[in-house]
Amino acid sequence: MSGNGRATAPLLRLSAIDTYYGPIHILQGIELQVDAGELVCLLGGNASGKSTTLKTILGLVKPRRGNVEFDGEDVTGRSTSYRIRRGMAIVPENRRLFAPMTVLENLKMGAYLRAGGLREDYERVYTLFPRVYERRDQLAGTLSGGEQQMVAMGRALMSHPKLLLMDEPSMGLAPLLVEKSFEIIKQVNDEGVAVLVVEQNANVSLSIADRGYVLSTGRVVLEGPAADLIVNDDLRKAYLGR
Repeated sequence: MSGNGRATAPLLRLSAIDTYYGPIHILQGIELQVDAGELVCLLGGNASGKSTTLKTILGLVKPRRGNVEFDGEDVTGRSTSYRIRRGMAIVPENRRLFAPMTVLENLKMGAYLRAGGLREDYERVYTLFPRVYERRDQLAGTLSGGEQQMVAMGRALMSHPKLLLMDEPSMGLAPLLVEKSFEIIKQVNDEGVAVLVVEQNANVSLSIADRGYVLSTGRVVLEGPAADLIVNDDLRKAYLGR
């Protein structure tokens, strides 16, 4: 709510999204929103529609019906590059760093739309991820999975995003690194960046989120405050698509 009592528009809103791959109806009437400064998780198993939802948000897939609104603008027909310029950033599944480039060069790629004034941004990333500073001259492809995750998050933050999209951040990480990764996601959110975490790991995601959505076979089957979802008896059944 704004100070005058009027509700403010969400930072991101998906309205009645229907997405198809050819004749196959993948997303069916998806309604989802993320408010400014909010941390939301999107949960679901394999083939639940999580990846397609993320691609629809980014503009990699265009819905047949429905609208994607971002920061007060209907961006449904806009390109991925336009959405990134408007303030979306993605930490992709499996990090997808530029392996032959150094850590510092990867960070610079995150700021390619910006001109100058990057010193404070590097310092912010290095404060969040001291290991990234230690490895700044190392080739990204030689880093451990946890270190690559840190660099991927740092690269995304270099663009000053309004919304940080995290695609399966726990994938390929040992349990202790998963816990550390989600602590950092929460810290980034506490600094004012809205975050949408797309994950299969329900417990760790809900433990840091404000709200959550559960997808099953292309539909939202559960949604609500994370504190309610984490104790919801139906979560496992819906999450597993049973």
